[in-house]
Amino acid sequence: MSNSILRMKNITKEFPGVKALDDVNFEVAEGEIHALVGENGAGKSTLMKVLSGVHPKGTYKGDIIYGGEETAFETINDSEEQGIVIIHQELALIPELSVAENIFLGNEQLTHRFLDWRKTNNKARELTKRVGLKADVADLINQIGVGQQQLVEIAKALSKDVKLLILDEPTAALNEQESENLLNLIEEFKAQGITSIIISHKLKEVLSVADNITILRDGKTIETIKNDNISENRIIKGMVGRELSDLYPSRNNTVGDVKFEIENWSLDNISSAKKQIITNASLNVRSGEVVGIAGLMGAGRTEFMMSVFGRSYGKYLDGKIKIDGKEVNITNVKEAIDHGIAYVSEDRKEYGLILDESIKQNISLANLHALKDGMTVNSYKEKDVGEEYRQKLNIKTPSIEQKVSNLSGGNQQKVVLGKWMYTDPDILILDEPTRGIDVGAKSEIYKLINELAAQGKSVLVVSSELPELLGVCDRIYTLSFGEITGEFPIEEAEQEKLMTYMTLNGGN
Repeated sequence: MSNSILRMKNITKEFPGVKALDDVNFEVAEGEIHALVGENGAGKSTLMKVLSGVHPKGTYKGDIIYGGEETAFETINDSEEQGIVIIHQELALIPELSVAENIFLGNEQLTHRFLDWRKTNNKARELTKRVGLKADVADLINQIGVGQQQLVEIAKALSKDVKLLILDEPTAALNEQESENLLNLIEEFKAQGITSIIISHKLKEVLSVADNITILRDGKTIETIKNDNISENRIIKGMVGRELSDLYPSRNNTVGDVKFEIENWSLDNISSAKKQIITNASLNVRSGEVVGIAGLMGAGRTEFMMSVFGRSYGKYLDGKIKIDGKEVNITNVKEAIDHGIAYVSEDRKEYGLILDESIKQNISLANLHALKDGMTVNSYKEKDVGEEYRQKLNIKTPSIEQKVSNLSGGNQQKVVLGKWMYTDPDILILDEPTRGIDVGAKSEIYKLINELAAQGKSVLVVSSELPELLGVCDRIYTLSFGEITGEFPIEEAEQEKLMTYMTLNGGN
């Protein structure tokens, strides 16, 4: 590319026991939107961390040419001074500070060495208007939704005179409308001359905005292709090295009697007793059945499932849980586990894993009593269990002693699944089980869901992606404003119909 803003040549980066990048070459033209795609663990985020100085000069091999000059950054502040700004998948905002304070955090607006609040708020308003943020600059971050928080991060990037904007899974936690708005914003930036690199597993979004697409696989550059009437399958083949025709594999599960019932469940927000999150919600799951819960962000999906799982969210008001037709009293997580319920959280890093512990320790965590040897855990049994689930779930790692923090998102998700599978649950709640992971790992998880159903397990799947629910479920419930608004067998479920019931105002 004669007008390239960035060239990364022969980049090699190693971690203990893992070569994350192996002689990678990557080039981006000035003013374009360039997508970087690949399976989890392919090296996408690592490559961007090398570029931005998160992995500083001296920790990798290869050359970076930015703006026509060879360069290397010691810190992320160094790259930001040159107009390179990266927005990570896990947003780096402080919930207790305002929108304005977060936008200028580390870049405070001063007058005569004193913080100038008028200047801060005025500039913040200009930036929020530019990105289409509806929240007031005085609103606290914990008072606005995830989609609005993503816009705060982008406003923060624009405050630094960004020339090259890197977005790592920017729509992973957004609903369809929020995602569309964000993609439109990236296209507006292109018109303003800002270059963008977008890392995403959502290939439809990639094809809708990217000018060029670079594919990484196993830490190596496979190819860069121009977005000119190419298909998702064409990209997937490059990512996984094969065709992936059956993303949603067929099921042969036999559906039995009702196993799990929730009746008239009601829940308050613990921080605001006047705000009822869930109102009289009822659903059931049969043995060998996969049931979906569809709802827009803010509908109360996660809050509902967490409260059912040992009342681990909010203030319980009313409702019953029945297993095999008998009412059970579950008031904490241990009791939920003892009754054969497992919950895989949508936030694997916050609620699912201990990142500084090994794979084997995380897998054994929810069922340590099965490994007891007197007063201690039998380390040999723990190692055998870890190895069993590493192989069963195809966790890509050189060793089960590897810290979970060093794994890709898809492999971290497999560890969480392994942890709960080891408890041998009868009822498995999967909250956004494929968020932020690649198509290859998604396919493996879908197959696992089928296997669990075939074993007679009852599976509840919460997902923001309607095609996913339509591809893996036998029945789907819709949730809107904390109320169950519809129930559809899969043969009657269509995206348009589901969306209609997901947007009903309070069930009306």
